Amino acid sequence: MPDSNQPAVLPAALHARFYDEMFAGKGRIRSTYKRFADWLHAHSTEDMRSRREEAAELFHRIGITFSVYGDNTGRERLIPFDTIPRIMSRKDWMFLERGLKQRAQALNAFLDDLYHQQHLIKAGLIDAQVINTHRYLQPLMHQVDLPNNVHAHIAGIDIVRNNDGHYYVLEDNLRTPSGVSYMLENRKMMMRLFPEIFMNQRVAAIHQYPELLLETLYDAAPNASGKPTVVILTPGRYNSAYFEHAFLAQQMGIELVEGSDLVVREHRVYMKTTLGLEKVDVIYRRIDDEFLDPEVFRSDSVLGAAGLMDACRHGQVGIVNAVGNGIADDKSIYPLVPQMIRFYLGEEPILANVPTYDCRKAEDLAYTLEHLKELVVKEVHGSGGYGMLVGPHATPAELDAFRKRLQSSPASYIAQPTLSLSTCPTYIGDVMSARHIDLRPFVLSGRETRIVPGGLTRVALKEGSLVVNSSQGGGTKDTWVLEPSHSPAAEQLTDD
Repeated sequence: MPDSNQPAVLPAALHARFYDEMFAGKGRIRSTYKRFADWLHAHSTEDMRSRREEAAELFHRIGITFSVYGDNTGRERLIPFDTIPRIMSRKDWMFLERGLKQRAQALNAFLDDLYHQQHLIKAGLIDAQVINTHRYLQPLMHQVDLPNNVHAHIAGIDIVRNNDGHYYVLEDNLRTPSGVSYMLENRKMMMRLFPEIFMNQRVAAIHQYPELLLETLYDAAPNASGKPTVVILTPGRYNSAYFEHAFLAQQMGIELVEGSDLVVREHRVYMKTTLGLEKVDVIYRRIDDEFLDPEVFRSDSVLGAAGLMDACRHGQVGIVNAVGNGIADDKSIYPLVPQMIRFYLGEEPILANVPTYDCRKAEDLAYTLEHLKELVVKEVHGSGGYGMLVGPHATPAELDAFRKRLQSSPASYIAQPTLSLSTCPTYIGDVMSARHIDLRPFVLSGRETRIVPGGLTRVALKEGSLVVNSSQGGGTKDTWVLEPSHSPAAEQLTDD
């Protein structure tokens, strides 16, 4: 253990193999991190340990926990929070923001087209058979007109930076993306623990997210007169993201409801209250399609309410995100997003996809099987870091088992090169070490497209791991986008 009175210096040698967000070549600190590094060097190991312990205690007291599916103990855990932020220049963020808005607009155009005229299919850019047999296609959404033609009102788009320094989209999450509560609470925690840092440099604010989210939800109301009534529909307190559901309801000043709190009468949705029934205009649902309405999906579901889809189809309630979005964020559809951008927007993609091999295709399957040791293989319907193989880190037995799975069900998988995700200094005990990170910005789509600067940075705490999901032992960091200084020279410092 390092001397507790020593300054918390960073071991630059750990950052040589990958693009590091803080360090350039030969240990040179990037301009975005210079002020933070100077501040960090002035604080002792003991001081930083004390503040990390305070953060863990505060998160536990507030109840910022999650449960892990498959953990039969029923215990809830704290998501590890690291006090070394991920810092981005304004120039980088402006590039990402343009690309994220473009991508969200194209994906919404695709979903609206898919459930209406199907121009993309008619143009021969996607196989009709792939769409018509897709497990996430919801025929009930055909010809359902949604306000502003928006289906994915909240999109969590996962971004990574490779060794070449360029950003890539890893995947799109258009159903019930989670994590924004951790983004907001991480910022509150950093400002509470280290207020002096925020006095020394301008970090773009994110506190306005609940207000922007509420405006987006209002935009989803199909025919509300006056101020729409919005609720968040949660599966209940045993859901892994329940903290987030309750947090967002409190922040927006709206009701958090369960399925038993809702009733549908004459194509309208009502919420049960102590004063009687109150009409609901928008439901921000945090449950999957199949549990939403037992009349049309799973008849044994007690999480939703009977008749919700009938009310939606009659234009009496907005469901956010819309039913049937899973077909657009499926990993087998992901390779087509650049074509969607060109087709619907007439633009070249700003953000690049990761090259992807679709194992439904014989040549892609053959390549994947031959190069399995070099690739990341994912289930097209998988999430949370489950059902995937990271070839370079797999054992011979794991490779053999996955090879058999690929051969028996090739359409269930895609494969991608193993990206060298960028790293960021991260506390592992009292020692700072390089750990791989990604970024999940949250794109809000209504009458306009809105994004708060930054997003949730997730970090793989296990050395060498590329899996950042909390369910797989990952943690989170605050994400800073530096605002320009009043000095042109100072602003230039942040744009490397």
